[in-house]
Amino acid sequence: MTTDEVVSAAAELAGFQNSGCTPDRALALFDRLPAADVPEIVTGRWRGSEIDTGHPFDGVLGASGWYGKQFDDAETVHPLLFSDTTGKIFAVDPRRVPLSLTGKVPLSGMRAARKSLRYLGAALRTTRPAARLRSIEYRGVVSAAMVYDHLPIIDHFRRVDADTLFGVMDMRGLREPYFFVLCR
Repeated sequence: MTTDEVVSAAAELAGFQNSGCTPDRALALFDRLPAADVPEIVTGRWRGSEIDTGHPFDGVLGASGWYGKQFDDAETVHPLLFSDTTGKIFAVDPRRVPLSLTGKVPLSGMRAARKSLRYLGAALRTTRPAARLRSIEYRGVVSAAMVYDHLPIIDHFRRVDADTLFGVMDMRGLREPYFFVLCR
């Protein structure tokens, strides 16, 4: 991508983060972005944010205290980092997250759950990695992807710039993808 294309893509993504967009617009940007290589992602913690596209998961992670993801190496990935109300960041075992409640519990309930993370966090926390990075073809492009160890989820990444990734969560059983951004 040229410098102008990178600036344009970053501006478009920032607009999506501020105002949301349709899934088709998010996929159109995702498809224009270059592949991300596994080695360029393995740099530690990445801060996450959601893109509102009308997906049932929209707002849930943010309201519950989602911080982002941590990539130590291709075999050592923590797919869900959370922060409690004191700012302490910790990894959560994705198997312990009740995904079936998504869309059924209002965001106010998720915010209340975040206040309890300081105390409930011990039941959710893990020090073990729960995902791996691989190069996988998605939407016609081979790019870095995070494969969950125990859930039917693959997060696919495209590079916006050296410090920003645009991600799409592909989960078996969900018709629409879920979109997010990672920044280091």
